[in-house]
Amino acid sequence: MYRKDSEGWLKHTDFIILDMICLQLAYVLAYAISGYGFNPYETIIYRNMAVFLELADLVMIFAYGTMKSVLKRGYYRDFVVTLNHAIMVGALAVLYLFLLQQGQDFSRLTLMLTIIIYLVMTYIVRELWKKLLRKQMKDGGERKLLIVTSEDVAEQVVLSMQENNYARFSLAGVAVVDADWTGREIHGVPVVANEETAAMYVCQEWIDEVLVVVSEVLPYPAELIEQLSETGVTIHLNLAKITSVPGKKQFVEKVGDYTVLTTSINYASTRQLMLKRLMDIAGGLVGCIFTGIICIFIGPAIYIASPGPIFFAQERVGKNGKKFKMYKFRSMYMDAEERKAELMKDNKLGDGKMFKLDFDPRVIGNKILPDGTHKTGIGDFIRRTSLDEFPQFFNVLRGDSGIIGTTKKNLDFTRVSLA
Repeated sequence: MYRKDSEGWLKHTDFIILDMICLQLAYVLAYAISGYGFNPYETIIYRNMAVFLELADLVMIFAYGTMKSVLKRGYYRDFVVTLNHAIMVGALAVLYLFLLQQGQDFSRLTLMLTIIIYLVMTYIVRELWKKLLRKQMKDGGERKLLIVTSEDVAEQVVLSMQENNYARFSLAGVAVVDADWTGREIHGVPVVANEETAAMYVCQEWIDEVLVVVSEVLPYPAELIEQLSETGVTIHLNLAKITSVPGKKQFVEKVGDYTVLTTSINYASTRQLMLKRLMDIAGGLVGCIFTGIICIFIGPAIYIASPGPIFFAQERVGKNGKKFKMYKFRSMYMDAEERKAELMKDNKLGDGKMFKLDFDPRVIGNKILPDGTHKTGIGDFIRRTSLDEFPQFFNVLRGDSGIIGTTKKNLDFTRVSLA
């Protein structure tokens, strides 16, 4: 499922919160400089003004559009916008005192100093925050982006994404559709595929999203787009060229400096993902507590029957090919992988691509007695009761997986599925 980026003022919530904090700090400092102490909230008229200033700040942010294109503004333009905003907040505060006829009871010096300090403080904080965000844009983030483009615009597209990486993508690579540039680099980003190999590359590597920007004179690579859509990866098409693509959800958004038509099987809003993450954290915490209790009883039994680590970590493939360590209670002997080769002749799935036995002697406590009967132990018990799965709540808490979601496949299964 694709996470749809916040729209409108929501995408600048960080700037809004910082702005409101600066306003309150400016108010407290102005009150102290005026000689009244450091607690303006002890007097009702000053306490009410503190609340009104925040409301006035929010009103002007939305009405004046203070945060619009905040990341793209230069120093001078940002100062002009901040100055106008501060003056209008001050004007609303004066109007508030006039309407309530409380002007004679409120210090004019405090109000004037509040606006001046607020102007300087919020401008400096905003520029520092922008500098930090731009560094993060340069470094990239968790979301892996593959750029599909043509040779005549490849350098321009890569450079544009590096300079306008507002969504903080990590540029995983470039696929050139009308030439085989595999092995080259474009502004430090490797060319990893061509039109024929791009879909397989997405299947085998960690790719979250694909941006398609090709030359005006070339048609969209429709077959490649269809293949990419079938993998479940999110696709962004440059709106300068539109084609019919499979996908149930389509919407327009910005990726770097490009307006794109985004196609995804489904998407979740920021609010929906936040609620899901809160549920995962709550469920993960409860699950980890139960895991600790279960470990008190199961841990010693595992160690006595098969000395070694109580927990078993296996590399699994998660969302969009991202690999992570999945944890379970160990249910097999330490030499299970070495013994697998000699047991291949008894494999129920004879093609050799997958492995399954009716009775697996590698499971802790499993034995075939001289009379041919099967004896089971702690390993079989925790498998049948699914108690071995409880440590996966640590993965839920870390965000590797969710309480509700698809089964995370191991690497062997993934390679077989792609073959």
